[in-house]
Amino acid sequence: MKAADVRAMSADQLNDELAKLKKEQFNLRFQKATGQLEKSSRILEVRRDIARVKTIARQKAAEAKA
Repeated sequence: MKAADVRAMSADQLNDELAKLKKEQFNLRFQKATGQLEKSSRILEVRRDIARVKTIARQKAAEAKA
């Protein structure tokens, strides 16, 4: 997911995307624990996407206050 794509989202869309990513992260961790994970690099991608969404959501909130 590109930062430009995330910046184009509204606050509600960011919250929905964050929830979706956290659910995916949980599922990936569960697959890893049970030995069913095929693409381990996806865990890192999801972690970074979560951080990206949180960062941009925080920036948008700060801009709305200012």
